[in-house]
Amino acid sequence: MTAPPRATPRVLLLAEAANPEWVSVPLVGWSLARALARVADVHLVTQVRNRDAILRAGLREGVEFTAIDSEALARPLWKLGTALTGGRGGWTIQQAVATLSYPYFERLVWQRFGAAIRAGQYDVVHRITPLSPVQQSLIAAKCRRAGVPFVLGPINGGVPWPAGFQAEMAREREWLSQVRGLYRALPGRRATLRADAILAGSRQTAREIPAAHQGRVIYLPENAVDPARFNAAARHHAPGPMRACFIGRLVPLKGVDMLIAAAAPLLRSGRLVLDIIGDGDQMPPLRAQAAAFGDSVIFHGWQDHAQVQHIAARCQLLAFPSIREFGGGVVLEAMALGLAPIVVDYAGPAELVTDTTGWKVPITGRAGVIAGLAAQLAYCVDHPDEVAQQGEAARARVQALFTWDRKAAQILSVYRWVQDPSLPKPAPFGPG
Repeated sequence: MTAPPRATPRVLLLAEAANPEWVSVPLVGWSLARALARVADVHLVTQVRNRDAILRAGLREGVEFTAIDSEALARPLWKLGTALTGGRGGWTIQQAVATLSYPYFERLVWQRFGAAIRAGQYDVVHRITPLSPVQQSLIAAKCRRAGVPFVLGPINGGVPWPAGFQAEMAREREWLSQVRGLYRALPGRRATLRADAILAGSRQTAREIPAAHQGRVIYLPENAVDPARFNAAARHHAPGPMRACFIGRLVPLKGVDMLIAAAAPLLRSGRLVLDIIGDGDQMPPLRAQAAAFGDSVIFHGWQDHAQVQHIAARCQLLAFPSIREFGGGVVLEAMALGLAPIVVDYAGPAELVTDTTGWKVPITGRAGVIAGLAAQLAYCVDHPDEVAQQGEAARARVQALFTWDRKAAQILSVYRWVQDPSLPKPAPFGPG
């Protein structure tokens, strides 16, 4: 007879990328790990490059976390990936290189924790990062043999390049994405997909998982917000022109050049101000493009989280025309401030924004996106009351569904289910 799940399960969290001082995937790994520590008895296992930041955050090494030194292979392969991409772009190339180094990390994890797992010292093993479904897990099959449930994810990725943006794909050095499907032949894929639960961070990723494993797939967007970090409120009905902000890397796929082109009539007439927060190799051409609009386009460069919030809260809109975004954490962060988002109707952001919390522009090629953005921005400038209403609805939606504590509570129900499969399967979470 199966023993009932513990009220506070003992969980070994594998998060090769987990860092409180970085952004993107490392911040997701860290934020989710800390939220899970508030509902379960967790021990975090991460890569040694995160060690100092985690110590500065106050965790005790050997008690609350363990840093695994896989630099002997990780560092030279990271340098190889950097060389192949020229130091920027090439996400698919970077993930391909990581498929060579990540198994070594898990091998070292098993050497350190395998005996404890086999001895039943953990109720669940959960791999949070890497988020990419390309990265297989050697530990999944070993946990299965040891009788310890293994949870994978949330995993996310596999979004094809949209039609009509071949030039952007070339500038992002994403030629390898055209053969990305070869990852399905990687050793260990079948064993990985036999995980007791697979958290799919997007509907695209969920669709890529074979039908034989769909019974263990649970939809759970990987991004959330920390209310303590994003606690300001957007200034709707403020005097002066409407303000829209973009937040992110200034690289081709983010579409900032399309945003400036679309906003041009409003910028020229003084009815809209654009705050562009971020940096990247597209900064010089974007500055040149915006030069004709004077102070109507403000480039803030890279900013830390606190300053991002301060700048964004002066705005009423988030204009985020990224054409290939897996998750869209920045969209949730802006929504948490009460900004109404305008996003491209494709991939991650489109799954986060509803008809009552923002607007989605059809992805119909470059000219179509610019035209759609121009029309939507003009509509918003003419309807500030509706923008305020959508912004407040966006804020309420994030507070109800997309905080890290809310996500941890959802995953706790997954832990209970994998320990006792007779319990009802947890329902899909998030926007559904």
